[in-house]
Amino acid sequence: MFPTTQPMDAADSRPVDPPPTALTSLSPSLMQDLLRFDALAGPQRELLEVLAACVRHTQPLAITLGAPGRSLLVVSVFPLDRQVHCPVPLADLLAGELAALRVIEVMPARWRAPGSTDAQRIDRPECYTPLGPLLWAVALRGARDSLLPELAGQAAYRVSPGMTLGGLDVPGALIPAITRLRRQTSNLREITGWPGMGAERAMRLLNALYLQSGLIVSRTHPAATNEGWSGY
Repeated sequence: MFPTTQPMDAADSRPVDPPPTALTSLSPSLMQDLLRFDALAGPQRELLEVLAACVRHTQPLAITLGAPGRSLLVVSVFPLDRQVHCPVPLADLLAGELAALRVIEVMPARWRAPGSTDAQRIDRPECYTPLGPLLWAVALRGARDSLLPELAGQAAYRVSPGMTLGGLDVPGALIPAITRLRRQTSNLREITGWPGMGAERAMRLLNALYLQSGLIVSRTHPAATNEGWSGY
C-alpha cells in the first residue's frame, strides 16, 4: 500500500484562467495532491507526479499529454486494475522522448478497464496494456529527476520481498543496485555512491520501485539519515 499523502496548503495567489486541468471534477484528496506541485512546477504538471497521485488515490484518470511537434494524446490509467488504455501502441509511446511529455489536462477516465460491468465503455482489447511498464519508464526516463515527496528526507530504503521485474525494461546498470537493496536497507547517500549510480539515477530508481509497490521506506531505521548531505 502507498502511504497517505500529507496535506499541504493549496492556496495560490497566481491567477489561472482558464484552469489548465479540470481539477474540480476530481476527488478533493486527489485534487489537493496534484495542487501541491504547482508552487514549484507551475500549473503544467509532470507526468510522473500525476501518475503517482493516481496510483495513491486509486482513481481512474484520463491524462491528456502534449509534447513539442506531437498531437495531443489521451492515456487512461486504471490503478486498481493495473491497466492503462492508450490509443496508440504503448511501446511506441515509451520509445519516444518521455522527458518532453507534459500533462495538459487531468480528468476522470471515460473508458473503463476490461472486466468492468459497464461494457459499453470498454474499448478494443488491443488498446489496453499492463500499467507497470508505463510507471517504470516514466520514472526512469521522464522529466522528474528528483525524489517524489513521499520518499524524500530522512529515510532508508529496501526492496520489498517478492518484488518482481517481469515485463519491465531494466537497464543492466540498475540490476546490481536492486539486488543489493533486496539484502540491505540503505539511505540515498549510500545508494548514490554505489558503482554506476549517482544521485539522479538513484532517485529515479527509488521512484520507479515505489510506483511498482516494490519499495519499503523507513523513517526509523538506523540507516535513515542523510545529515550533512544535500544530494536531493
